[in-house]
Amino acid sequence: MDTYRALLAVVISFVILVGYQYFFGGFDTSKVGSEQAAISADASAPALPASPQAIQTSLPPKESVQQPLPPTIVPDRAAREILVDTDLYSAVITENGGAIKSFILKNYKEKPTNDSVGMQLIKTSEKEGLPLTFSWGGVAATNILYQASSDKVQFSDNKSPGTLSMKGVSPSGLELERTYKFNPQTYLLELVVRVKNTSANPLQGSPLLHQLNLPFEADTSGSMTQLFTGPAVFMDGQRQEFSSKELTGAPKTVQGKMEWAAFDSTYFMCAILPENATGTSVTMQQADKLVSMQVGGALDVLQPGQEKVYTYHAFFGPKKLSLLEETGYNLDKAVNFGWFDIMAKPTLWLLNFFETYFKNYGIAIILVTIAFKLAFWPIAQKGLKSMKNMQKLQPKMVKLKEKYKDDPAMMNKEVMNLYKTYKVNPLGGCLPMVLQIPVFFALYKVLLMCIELRHAPFMLWMTDLSAPDRLMIGFDIPYLGGLPILTLLMGASMFLQQKMTPTTADPTQAKIMLFLPVMFTFMFLNFASGLVLYWFVNNLLAILQQYLINRQSVKAPLTA
Repeated sequence: MDTYRALLAVVISFVILVGYQYFFGGFDTSKVGSEQAAISADASAPALPASPQAIQTSLPPKESVQQPLPPTIVPDRAAREILVDTDLYSAVITENGGAIKSFILKNYKEKPTNDSVGMQLIKTSEKEGLPLTFSWGGVAATNILYQASSDKVQFSDNKSPGTLSMKGVSPSGLELERTYKFNPQTYLLELVVRVKNTSANPLQGSPLLHQLNLPFEADTSGSMTQLFTGPAVFMDGQRQEFSSKELTGAPKTVQGKMEWAAFDSTYFMCAILPENATGTSVTMQQADKLVSMQVGGALDVLQPGQEKVYTYHAFFGPKKLSLLEETGYNLDKAVNFGWFDIMAKPTLWLLNFFETYFKNYGIAIILVTIAFKLAFWPIAQKGLKSMKNMQKLQPKMVKLKEKYKDDPAMMNKEVMNLYKTYKVNPLGGCLPMVLQIPVFFALYKVLLMCIELRHAPFMLWMTDLSAPDRLMIGFDIPYLGGLPILTLLMGASMFLQQKMTPTTADPTQAKIMLFLPVMFTFMFLNFASGLVLYWFVNNLLAILQQYLINRQSVKAPLTA
């Protein structure tokens, strides 16, 4: 939501600047360049993601749409829960359906407090359904009570994987053996399922690995914590997302060469990676916030005594780009920076580079902003000088408009001659900003999406750069909760920048321009503080550059 609000802010700014000039100021090219650049030359907004390609939709087989059922077993014993404990996570596997009941990330917290527990990725209960249950040929995934080989997964050292095997038999005579393999150094686990026909008759069915999820984090509307939450697949070389509107009601099935299917959010994901990517189908459905996904394979027939083995990998962990790239399986495609991906990834690398040395992502954001500003300093300098020269030409422009007020064609001709005489480019203040926009869009997307900023402290009251800026003062302020100090400073810096920026605007348009900082301040109230910090520092650097230009301009009068 805030992504579109930020983009809307930039669009509104351009509409005000260009539209006002066109409809109320007459077609006078002398103002277009300078007045468009009256906003910060470094204003940025995120790129909208590209629309997904059309995908094949078909009615799934009956067993594919079958919703996970609550346990209907009448066991002669209670289902045990097997503990898996590594340096990265702590997990619990239940014998009831062989599913994952709990998966807690030790290096990520639920809340940005010292006493917060680790991040729990399994938010569903056994009644709603748990991830990684398996069904075949109509055998309900939760209707099998498995017998586990042990009550705890053992690791011989911190590098060797640990395994857990469990067996169960369905009423139809289908024997199932599930073998988990956990690597203590990664969030990637392996699941091998062996099915064997122990009956006297042939059995027919397709393998289905089930994934059920509720949102990892509470809806923080306006705070940018969630950009997208729901099913996503990487199929046929393309990442596709599916909104709740697409999945409410009838199930949706997509088929193709699938490398992974995941319940995805801004910062975390639970993904299934089938070993046989070809011919795989994914069936998805959503009821309220509960999302059901089923990864299906080809139809198989098992003769009496025959068996079949299905192999999967699963990734339950954070969406840290370097970690996903190291894991492989194209999981890094889950981090989608949109149109500016080619610039966003180096920007993220630079952000992490500075944090490595200064151990503070707030300082890293400041240094990245300075680095970008220095890189574009010569271009911005040229644009600001052009705007200043346009301001110096204003008295001559006023005389031309008065002289040729009844002859617009002649007025425009004389204006162009004036530009040529004084070697002034009316678009000189606009073009440098256009060149910078893609880079700053990329930086915006990085600050918006990277998990590194989640719960990352900066200083004083700013303890979470992914959350809105608030200073608590002992009582709640309506709508805000606390004081948005950094956001107010950002708005004040933008106002000062507007006052210092050369303009040829008439008084009415000048008032509109001064209203923009107020509008931006309101729009930034619920932006992540990391983004507000970037914009504030960028404004301060723009003010410094404008001050230097203004001082030089006094010493260098305009000459023909």
